[in-house]
Amino acid sequence: MATSSIASPKYRTAFHFQPIKNWMNDPNGPMYYNGYYHFFYQYNPNGPEWSENIVWAHSVSLDLVNWSIVKDAFFSTQDHPFDINGCWSGSATILPDGDVYRPGPVMLYTGLDNDKRQVQNIAFAKNISDPMLEEWDKPDYNPIIDLPTGIQPDCFRDPSTGWIGEDGYWRIGVGSVEEDHTGVIFLYKSKDFVHWTKSEKPLFSVDDIGILECPDFFPVSRDGSKEGLDTSSLNGDSVNDYVLKVSIYELNIDVYTVGKCENDVYIPNDHKGSAGLRIDFGKFYASKSFFDPKMKRRILWAWVNEECSSTDNIAKGWAGIQIVPRLIWLDETGHHRLIQWPIKEIESLRRNEISFQNLDIIPQTPFEIKGLINTSQADVEVEFEIPNLEDAEEYDPSWSMDPQKICSLRNASVSGGVGPFGLLVLASDNREEYTAVFFRIFKAKDKYLTLMCSDQSKSSLRTEVSKTVYGGFVNIDIENTPKISLRTLIDHSVVESFGAGGRTCITSRVYPTSILTDNIHLFVFNNGTKSVRVVDFKAWEMANARID
Repeated sequence: MATSSIASPKYRTAFHFQPIKNWMNDPNGPMYYNGYYHFFYQYNPNGPEWSENIVWAHSVSLDLVNWSIVKDAFFSTQDHPFDINGCWSGSATILPDGDVYRPGPVMLYTGLDNDKRQVQNIAFAKNISDPMLEEWDKPDYNPIIDLPTGIQPDCFRDPSTGWIGEDGYWRIGVGSVEEDHTGVIFLYKSKDFVHWTKSEKPLFSVDDIGILECPDFFPVSRDGSKEGLDTSSLNGDSVNDYVLKVSIYELNIDVYTVGKCENDVYIPNDHKGSAGLRIDFGKFYASKSFFDPKMKRRILWAWVNEECSSTDNIAKGWAGIQIVPRLIWLDETGHHRLIQWPIKEIESLRRNEISFQNLDIIPQTPFEIKGLINTSQADVEVEFEIPNLEDAEEYDPSWSMDPQKICSLRNASVSGGVGPFGLLVLASDNREEYTAVFFRIFKAKDKYLTLMCSDQSKSSLRTEVSKTVYGGFVNIDIENTPKISLRTLIDHSVVESFGAGGRTCITSRVYPTSILTDNIHLFVFNNGTKSVRVVDFKAWEMANARID
């Protein structure tokens, strides 16, 4: 089979957001306002590669699934020295009626000024009664926050959504790095959202990690409620935790901790001295959340980059997609971890359900899912039951709790005791190509460990694309409850998976050659030594979302 047609439109996604053409990266300023969901994003209007011509593109939706493109919100111009060399990432805040600031939607964003220094700017919606928010005003008094003393010109960026404290002052975080390689989120305070003062202490810092960017800071309910909270919600009896999420530039990963904010300093409950836990163990970066007042929930977006070369991106004419928007909330078990799940609205695209129950998956005998669904564009939910854990492999201490390393050493083709078991997606009929999303159970010193992997090692016959194997541990008690669920969204060149109800998430980009001939199959597999039971299986073909 020829493998040279990576420019085929068959690799474009059907229900993951992406522009009609060209480059897209960070999600910016998502919000719900005047009946519409607004999504802004970094976009190159001139081609499918990153460049200094990035603008804030803008799309609107009634349901977070189907989108209409609005004209670009703002971009660099010669008459604005504060962003003449670039309009980079930032966040939306909706200001209430007040005496000291202009009400309505406002954007804080990083501009690259005429000296190529990163500074923080403000833009106001010109007409707050316009549901499309098509016009934006960048006042001449920008920048509102200048580059701090001692900070490198290109290391000060990505202002967060604002939150207001009990003292009536607004606060934001801005990502940076200090001379000793300490990653830092600076805290700024303002009464009027225009004049800002840098706090003496940063909101958060981590030693020897490099620049922290794209900060996100928001409160969460401790009781496990899926109901989200506005960024400015103050502490109460059941609401006294915050999430701080950062993107680590040098590692290209997004991490978070859960903690408290005392005297304007964020203190993690766990993982002190580190940046925290991975949000998604795969291809996932620059995430941004927002509070949805319509549905009282917090929703997360993130950029999913390509796994192919710049030459291939030019051939395709597009690069970059977004994850399916995720509902996020705090696990009620007290482990200080987030749970993530695709928004309910995505289920409106489901068609032609296939389902069955109580099927034993025999070792080394993959079970193919057949029926009237297109498995290159599908939503799959499966619950597994492990009859016996006694045959679980012994955990090797030399693995050093590195899940990606373990998934690489013990990939889907390596037989184990309990596992690997899971799904083979975007597979050719002879299984020469497939992406395996699976679990494997290990027996450690005093407990069982559950590992989730997304194995791209055989995802494509193409030699020029990444074959990364991703992995993360799943925070469940598999010994007392020997069941585990897996949901996987399959969308042509992206595989987005949620283990154990969203406790572990992995996103992969893959380019199987078999998709060019519509030779795509779906299997449930078990390469362990013992049978694993599928308690419940459901799969749907997904209709195309609309982007126009």
